Amino acid sequence: MRAWADVEERIARCFRDDAGRAVAALARAFGDLTLAEDAIQDAYVTALERWPRDGFPPQPSAWILTTARNRAIDRLRRERVGREKLERVARLDVAPQPPDAAPETDMTQDVDDRLGLIFACCHPALGVEARIALTLRTLAGLTTEEIADAFLTAHATMAQRLVRVKRKIRDAGIRFDVPPPERLEERLDDVCTVVYLIFNEGYTATSGDRLVRTELCAEAIRLARLLVAALPDEPELMGLLALMLFHDSRRNARAGADGRMLTLREQDRSVWDRASIGEANALLERAIAHRRTGVYQLQAAIAALHANAPAPDDVDWLGIAALYGRLAEIAPSPVVALNRAVAIAQADGPAAGLAAMNAAGVTELDGYHLYHAARADLLAQLGRRAEARAAYVTAAGLARNEREAEFLHERAASLGS
Repeated sequence: MRAWADVEERIARCFRDDAGRAVAALARAFGDLTLAEDAIQDAYVTALERWPRDGFPPQPSAWILTTARNRAIDRLRRERVGREKLERVARLDVAPQPPDAAPETDMTQDVDDRLGLIFACCHPALGVEARIALTLRTLAGLTTEEIADAFLTAHATMAQRLVRVKRKIRDAGIRFDVPPPERLEERLDDVCTVVYLIFNEGYTATSGDRLVRTELCAEAIRLARLLVAALPDEPELMGLLALMLFHDSRRNARAGADGRMLTLREQDRSVWDRASIGEANALLERAIAHRRTGVYQLQAAIAALHANAPAPDDVDWLGIAALYGRLAEIAPSPVVALNRAVAIAQADGPAAGLAAMNAAGVTELDGYHLYHAARADLLAQLGRRAEARAAYVTAAGLARNEREAEFLHERAASLGS
């Protein structure tokens, strides 16, 4: 029984490590994501039947890919023997082969296939939520149930959403290719947005009772590593990876033993992951050397000033305010203005911060809990306790994450009634 369990675990590990690559290769060849996923699943079912009996093949990944490709071609032939389908199979230039004759994996092609799948999953024709769900399903390997649970969505609803978006990719003829050079920068913005949204959902879950979903942070970082390795001359990809590594380095210090959320000032900096910070510093230096400033590089530079400060009082808040000013020039938004006002408050005092907040007109963030929380902090420092308490209560009411809401209620209670 134990031997069988070991075989199952080995096959499961193979699936976790290689299924994404295989799906990417078949999706690019057939132009049909659903067909590719179904064929890969069939191949692993066959592996579960044969490998325990016949032994593992010399190249398990290549065996799976060849078996899945054969299954996909067979399915196309069974479904329609019309001319269009037969021509499609012929264009593949891959006749069915015995799995044991599987070729060596072409690593360059493998990277191109996965890049093509990333760009297809993050295509602007798809809704943002659909892009995130599809990327987690096809590239991160999360199950439909895991994705639904992460976003507090019913399993059946998420399954239907994934079916619809895969059908849209097929019907719209979205290509599983890296865009041409003249469109690459524009499309990279879409990819970076999706990857960073995945990370942010993991870093501070928008809802539920968990502050951090480490599995989503890890998958976002893994995708960014793949992108940086495949497109090494794109500084914004380096900036994005550096930004996430800086933030992720604080993961183990963000909550106390009781699960209570800790502010940046309260965190034990000795627990921060220095290896991640060092890697992020090197990435940021490489990105800056390209002299093509972008929003993720600027955000990474801000995070670097936090991560590299030995103590809270050593943080260069004037530098952070200046960086937010530069960020506002190239990507203005109420949230950027709010963060700049917070940095000004740290550098020049709460009155200056509150004035900057009011001058920037960030009151349009009235439905954003962090706006009210930041305003409450400044009001409390100015001794305006009643106003501060009311702002904390408003922030807590808007926060969907239970840990954040608890923290904000505690802040309100600390100011008395």
